[in-house]
Amino acid sequence: MLVELSKVIFHEGYTMQQDTKLDLTEITVQGEQFPVLAADPVELTVTNSGDSVLLIQLQGKVSAVLPCARCLEDVKYDFPLSIERSVDMKLSAEEMEESEEEYNFIEKGHLNVDQLVANELLINWPIRVLCKKDCKGICSRCGANLNLGDCGCDREELDPRMAALKDIFSKFKEV
Repeated sequence: MLVELSKVIFHEGYTMQQDTKLDLTEITVQGEQFPVLAADPVELTVTNSGDSVLLIQLQGKVSAVLPCARCLEDVKYDFPLSIERSVDMKLSAEEMEESEEEYNFIEKGHLNVDQLVANELLINWPIRVLCKKDCKGICSRCGANLNLGDCGCDREELDPRMAALKDIFSKFKEV
């Protein structure tokens, strides 16, 4: 969703407030796509704080589907959004690209709200998501979800580095 910024850019002290609908349907992280379940309309406030510097504030929530790190089942994950960015609109496109800050959400006098939110989601991406705290994961032999029940596989697998010790102990077993 693009939001026109011309009124705010040229009027010092001007504040624009609006609820904006997000058009996000998926989030791409490291080449993998995750579907967005719900993207509530966000509360957007843009203020010209003087000298063509815009203060962008955004509040909202996005819910996405992520896989559980242990059993790979889908998990609904809520991302609360509380974004505050300051943008110097006097910078040229080249200066914005070279800047340490990420300004890819500003496009020729427009604010790309979806890109701003996508950037924030990437920054706050969880390292690992679990469907529940005591998730049992999947069987290393057959791949069955152990939360649904035992698969019957023999999962007692010894470390190959310890196999020599097992042989030694089996030879000297007391009868």
